Amino acid sequence: MRSLAIFSFIQPYQLSFAFVICCGAQSLGCFSFFTHSSFSISFIQRQKTFLVKKWETLNTRCCPRMEIVNLRDFRLAQIMIFAIEEINRSESLLPNVTIGYRIYDTCGSRLSTMSATTGVMNGQDFGLGDRCNGHPPLHISPSATCECLSNRKYYPSFFRTIASDYHQSRALVYIVKHFGWSWVGAVNSDNDYGNNGMAAFLQIAQEEGICVEYSVKFYRTETEKLKKVVDIIKRGTAKVIVSFVSFVEMGLLIDQLSIQKIAGFQMIGVESWITTKNYITSSSFHSLGGSLGFAVRKINIEGFADYVIKEFWDTAFPCSQSEGNSSQYALNCSRYEELLALKIYNEDVPEQRYASNVYKAVYAVAHSLHSLLKEHYFCFVNWQQDSDGLFQFKSVGYYDASLPPLQRLISLGSIFLKELGTYPKKPSSVCSESCPLGTRKAAQKGRPVCCYDCIPCAEGEISNETDSINCKQCPREYWSNEEKNNCVSKNLEFLSFTEVMGIVLVFFSLFGIGITVLVAILFYSKKDTPIIKANNSELSFLLLFSLTLCFLCSLTFIGRPTEWSCMLRHTAFGITFVLCISCVLGKTIVVLMAFKATLPGSNVMKWFGPKQQRLSVFVFTLVQVLICVLWVTISPPFPYKNMKYYKEKIILECNLGSTIGFWAVLGYIGLLAALCFILSFLARKLPDNFNEAKFITFSMLIFCAVWITFIPAYVSSPGKFTVAVEIFAILASSFGLLFCIFAPKCYIILLKPEQNTKQNIMGKTTSKSY
Repeated sequence: MRSLAIFSFIQPYQLSFAFVICCGAQSLGCFSFFTHSSFSISFIQRQKTFLVKKWETLNTRCCPRMEIVNLRDFRLAQIMIFAIEEINRSESLLPNVTIGYRIYDTCGSRLSTMSATTGVMNGQDFGLGDRCNGHPPLHISPSATCECLSNRKYYPSFFRTIASDYHQSRALVYIVKHFGWSWVGAVNSDNDYGNNGMAAFLQIAQEEGICVEYSVKFYRTETEKLKKVVDIIKRGTAKVIVSFVSFVEMGLLIDQLSIQKIAGFQMIGVESWITTKNYITSSSFHSLGGSLGFAVRKINIEGFADYVIKEFWDTAFPCSQSEGNSSQYALNCSRYEELLALKIYNEDVPEQRYASNVYKAVYAVAHSLHSLLKEHYFCFVNWQQDSDGLFQFKSVGYYDASLPPLQRLISLGSIFLKELGTYPKKPSSVCSESCPLGTRKAAQKGRPVCCYDCIPCAEGEISNETDSINCKQCPREYWSNEEKNNCVSKNLEFLSFTEVMGIVLVFFSLFGIGITVLVAILFYSKKDTPIIKANNSELSFLLLFSLTLCFLCSLTFIGRPTEWSCMLRHTAFGITFVLCISCVLGKTIVVLMAFKATLPGSNVMKWFGPKQQRLSVFVFTLVQVLICVLWVTISPPFPYKNMKYYKEKIILECNLGSTIGFWAVLGYIGLLAALCFILSFLARKLPDNFNEAKFITFSMLIFCAVWITFIPAYVSSPGKFTVAVEIFAILASSFGLLFCIFAPKCYIILLKPEQNTKQNIMGKTTSKSY
């Protein structure tokens, strides 16, 4: 006789079922099945004949103290027997091979469970018949979900027809995450099933950013510890509880919750208890209504219901009224009294879920179909109450571990959640509310990672997703909006024609141009009068023209900087002002030379006549033109986005290019202005009634004062105010020259025409007219 396989059924609540299949024409097959129930019965089938081990024999050896039969495990034994009989009747599957079985009871005891499991693994003989020997046994389980058994190093011959708790633990995490719960409590049985399952859940929950407020455990015999667990649940702030508890411990927990009338919690359960029908009552529904969890799929096995009702009892138990009189019946059947009480009960048959795994396990051994190991949890169960007040386990979806992570939880129907009615309404269970857009998480010291504060992003930073850990810095040319959830282009700042300051400066520029043109018209209309002739009309008109250009060039500083406007504004400013100062300088020299010409024997005016005056203006201006040409050629001004001064906006300005060129232009203007000021200052006390030198002195004093104060203001002014300061300096100096030099003449021409005579202008001096 050769051993083909042995496979164990290890229940999630530390119970073991074992199969041993032997082959050979005359072999004795043995199929061992450990249950949690209190019944003890051994079946040995030889050539499709059941041999019944006496009830009291096994009862004495395994369960000295009888307890109530566990109906679920009893049904598992029935489905196992049904599948074995089905295979043994088959002519195409395993011909000439008889499969047998043994059933060992664990009596709900850890010690008995270990004893029975050791017996199966080591071939300990608890019943009749020969023991299978030979190759290392193959263990197959329809209900052992512990991930630890997947370790091939320690369990090389273990296989199962149910997914390990790794998948269930991960699925529980996805349930919690799916509903947006990040703050949960955790309860588990203090056994291998609960400890390993909860350990996997806690690890995966941490990876997915879910925080566990508390994680407590208890065992069925630890009453005081159970009460402490319930007290922790009451005091906790988490409204969602993940319960990785075997069905025995869960019954005790439900009792305590019902007794203390604890409600308002959303319970997330596991397959061991989520479909336990005797747990769902009016009182338990008050505490656990709306519970969610994964259940083993139901399966409709053809013929099993009829087998449960009649065939099993007719063949498995030699106990019937027809076999003899009532006394004989009592003698034969008294030993099976507890089991016979289940004979007429068949309401739970449609709710059998592990039955499918047991059924498949038997066929897996017969077919050697290892592909069944890929079975996942697909059934997603919700505790609900229908309109008639009946409680039911409603399938509302399934979990498929073969799909991508975010697609594994598939919902098929409406979900009832505790206290809040139908999904999508759901209880909130978080330590801290989600951080909105524009904020980031800041961990609270000494608390779990799910407890955090929401800190607004700093200026220039954004977060465009909820619960952002960090704020992102906007690119250089972008800035955060007011909500700090989007980067927007920074505001471009430049002195425009449309803003108030730009409009005011344009007004004064045009006003200066208008006044200058009017003065030129007035001078042209009175060009033959003594006051015009006495002040060198040619230089006066050239000065008015240069002042007009000065007022015009101020407009080039307004508007969006471009490559051409940047070059034009600085070169035009430099050249027009040198032209202006050159004219003023020429007029000053003319005043001095005219006074020298009145001295006896002096003919100095022939060296500074109109041609020389024009030449001097041309030469002075040409020097500035050459400086500007060199500046523009070597390193010209260019438009530049200044992002250093302000973080939230960009200043559009003209970069000077070569600072040497800029200061050379200003320095040359300052040199001519200083020379003009000195000469006019020397001529300020000449004895003419109308001495133009003193007015030139005033104009140069204003000009120098404006440009001396311009330098620190230009350096310290930010953004568009720098341009405004430069325009103000141009306008102020231009108005100073215009009013100081031309206002006295206009006053005499318009208001004191009687003074516009040669005698009045020359006074007592009889000098030659200049």
